[in-house]
Amino acid sequence: MVHWIERAAEVIGENEKYLTELDAAIGDSDHGANMARGFAAVRGKLAGQTRDDVGAILKTVGMTLLSTVGGASGPLYGTLFLEAAKVAAGKTEIDRATIQQSLSAGLAGIQKRGKAEPLDKTMVDALGPAIQAFEGAAGLSLAEALARAAEAARQGAEATIPLVARKGRASYLGERSAGHQDPGATSMWLLLRSLAEAAAE
Repeated sequence: MVHWIERAAEVIGENEKYLTELDAAIGDSDHGANMARGFAAVRGKLAGQTRDDVGAILKTVGMTLLSTVGGASGPLYGTLFLEAAKVAAGKTEIDRATIQQSLSAGLAGIQKRGKAEPLDKTMVDALGPAIQAFEGAAGLSLAEALARAAEAARQGAEATIPLVARKGRASYLGERSAGHQDPGATSMWLLLRSLAEAAAE
């Protein structure tokens, strides 16, 4: 799990400009900077933390993102990790079922907080398909199942391009939000891609 978060910090840092460009089209042009700052802070916090409780690690990630990532993304990504932390509380290692339950709990938390549904042009459009793909990959290895999930998240993020945003800052643009990939769905894909890469390594 720590390797996942460290990898995510690297990937999001590498894609800061890309996320900012996506957000410039339909948002406040700060998603890349906010996410990069948040995950850099997370990396610093984890460096000094004991690593014998997966739930505690995830809680640290969630609380740090909540306090350092601006805009709507902080509360939403914070909720993802805090809900996952509840599932993994007290666990010294995690299995496939724990990952499944953690992601599902995170999705439910995001939807409850953000009131977003599929096809609203949000991070839900990447995370939802990823969880479904992970569930459908029961016969594959964990690394392969997570790779399937990451690919579904990528496709989900790209599928937001023609959608009209119904939530968040982009919804203010109405029909003009169509034709642009959602930055939140894109950062969710990068997060899940990092998880798959960490598992593969």
